Amino acid sequence: MAEQPTLKETPLGDLHRSLGARMVPFAGYAMPVQYPAGILAEHAQVRERAGLFDVSHMGQVTISGAPFAELAAVMEATTPGNIAGLGPGRMRYTVLLNEAGGIVDDLMVTRPADRDDALMLVVNAGRRAEDMALLREKFSDFTVELHEDRALMALQGPFAAEVLEDLVPGTGAMAFMSAARFAVSKVPAVISRSGYTGEDGYEISVREADAVKIAGALLADTRIDPIGLGARDSLRLEAGLCLYGHDMDEAVSPVEAALDFVISPKRRDSGGFPGEERILRELADGPARLRVGLRLDGRAPAREGCAILEPGGERVGVVTSGGFGPTVGAAIAFGFVEPRLAEAGTPLEIEVRTRRLPATVADLPFVPHRYFRKKKDGGPAT
Repeated sequence: MAEQPTLKETPLGDLHRSLGARMVPFAGYAMPVQYPAGILAEHAQVRERAGLFDVSHMGQVTISGAPFAELAAVMEATTPGNIAGLGPGRMRYTVLLNEAGGIVDDLMVTRPADRDDALMLVVNAGRRAEDMALLREKFSDFTVELHEDRALMALQGPFAAEVLEDLVPGTGAMAFMSAARFAVSKVPAVISRSGYTGEDGYEISVREADAVKIAGALLADTRIDPIGLGARDSLRLEAGLCLYGHDMDEAVSPVEAALDFVISPKRRDSGGFPGEERILRELADGPARLRVGLRLDGRAPAREGCAILEPGGERVGVVTSGGFGPTVGAAIAFGFVEPRLAEAGTPLEIEVRTRRLPATVADLPFVPHRYFRKKKDGGPAT
């Protein structure tokens, strides 16, 4: 029998176990999938109050060694986003592309507010090796550092702002898709305002040695509960958000994945990103397939790999993510179908085991986003 690889631990591993978490392998790490209250309770906690996620498995990267304009130009040769247009302290969701226009990874790119010679990135845990190889190739004349000594936590939910403001004054006034340095319980931290649940929230980056102290300070607030991977998945599914390796990969373009908003108007005109011929053609003429939301009749979920069929007819697509949406109160999924079938309201069927279950194409997100918006600050520019 092949020996199982040893799983890495995040700095909060012992804390998760002390809180009764069930741990599972995820992207090479031992991660909490749920706590004793269960996934449904954790999901409701984030939708109604606030929850704390350990996302320390994700890669935190700094690229430095040249003025911002020079670093942004190289990043724009790797992604389709308007990186040069980022103001100090602002961040942008984008994708790394291969030469065929496929998605190498999705990530956050931040222009630090306190220095003009760096970019800060957060990349997916399961793509760290590929991302670092690509970034070091593209930024070969600069310094690309993966911070193995930092932890990352996400605080999400409608109470997130008031909870964090009580602990860290000034964070409540932060704009959506912005980042700044603060002290949390006298510990230096980089705090950003974004998230992966559709709710208002923050990410808190600290030294790994300080992670337990900061997590403890947050969880001491009765408005916060710890949240595992199970609820993280149901929350992001309801919010219409992709998961790398499921809803996108190196064969999927951002247009096919319904992520065409990452291709800024400026870049649609100027081009200059990998795979631009394919991507601009798909923008103009439409892709061969398109990611859509699917709502099933009943509560039986459709899982990744289930066939999507025309009613009474042949296979026309495949499910890429699926599960039960607790807030929606129904089984929901993402899948790729031909564009002619992508309009909301289109009836389809999904093959779950031996049954063909009725489903309908649904608008995304399934649950409206509740990101923070200032009256005079419209949040992220794409």
